[in-house]
Amino acid sequence: MDRLDRPRHRERIESLLESFPVVGLIGPRQVGKTTLARLIEAEQGAATHHFDLEDPADRARLGEPGLTLRPLTGLVVIDEVQLMPELFPLLRVLADREGQPARFLLLGSASPDVVKESSESLAGRIAYHRLTGFDLAEVDGSWDRLWLRGGFPRAFLAQSDAQSAEWRRQFVSTFLQRDLPQLGITIPSERLRRFWTMLAHYHGQVWNASELARSFGVSDHTVRNYLDLLTDTFVVRQLQPWHANLRKRQVKSPKVFLEDSGLLHTLLGLETKAEVQSHPKLGASWEGFAMQQVIGAIGARTDECHFWATHAGAELDLLVVRGNRRRGFEFKRTEAPKTSKSMHIALDDLELDSIDVVHAGPHTFPLSERIRAVAISDLTRALDPLG
Repeated sequence: MDRLDRPRHRERIESLLESFPVVGLIGPRQVGKTTLARLIEAEQGAATHHFDLEDPADRARLGEPGLTLRPLTGLVVIDEVQLMPELFPLLRVLADREGQPARFLLLGSASPDVVKESSESLAGRIAYHRLTGFDLAEVDGSWDRLWLRGGFPRAFLAQSDAQSAEWRRQFVSTFLQRDLPQLGITIPSERLRRFWTMLAHYHGQVWNASELARSFGVSDHTVRNYLDLLTDTFVVRQLQPWHANLRKRQVKSPKVFLEDSGLLHTLLGLETKAEVQSHPKLGASWEGFAMQQVIGAIGARTDECHFWATHAGAELDLLVVRGNRRRGFEFKRTEAPKTSKSMHIALDDLELDSIDVVHAGPHTFPLSERIRAVAISDLTRALDPLG
């Protein structure tokens, strides 16, 4: 496996740079954004400029940003751009210049909603690409190792499970004690650690603000703010419910997942595969991991991904909607998946094109009309990207 190049992401960013004056490469810290940007710079040739806003020297160079950035041509990379949100109004001016002498690649560890200046100042001028951790296509099918360690490059590539676990523990501490305060977040790190750990125990469940608020000793509004904060910094996923036009009572709150299975295991205090396999969250951990892999393999956006559940018990783990296409997915940690009544109800009620049941066994095979069992080891070959 190539430890550096990630061609699918690189090619997508290069394509966006041909169409937009500004491209935002976003994702959590340590996921490989800088490494990927350096590879893109190398392909661009000599006309590139790189500013790392964590480097005091580069921040000093941008003390008068207009004087520094205005003369530059070619590709300009600004790393950890959320640390200087005052740059965004200037970038709007530079993006609108006739002939567009420079293109800007902005690397950020927070969503545009957190750094509001980017979404407001650069609206219509910027395209975003989300960089996630390694996926199955990038690790030659080593799904069990990827599931245990997660997709952060240093966690996955560590020499041992123990070293990987130590890296993840340090990541959690650094994220809470340094990265969030840099975004202007003043919530005490130990309070957020306890909340994040609590979320790990709710991984894969429907969000219940009142229950979490009581357990945590704060208001519903406060826990909702904490949840949105961890979502906007790419460590938590809120999977929104789908509301079909049916005469059935349907679940209307999101499901909550930790984005990275390795961080989930760290927050649960699990270091080895044996410890994960004996933990009560085993099934939920595998479901969240498999879901992340499916979303990446088919290229689905966050707003296209949902779950569906009725109060009568019918449910679907993942519903992906793009245009007129509706694809369903179920996740079963078993070697012998079967169809269920719930799957057939979802097929009919949601008018699905298909349901793929992703499982831990070695084979991919049809289960019934429009329902197929897909081995997780076959995922990248068996699933067609969204068109």
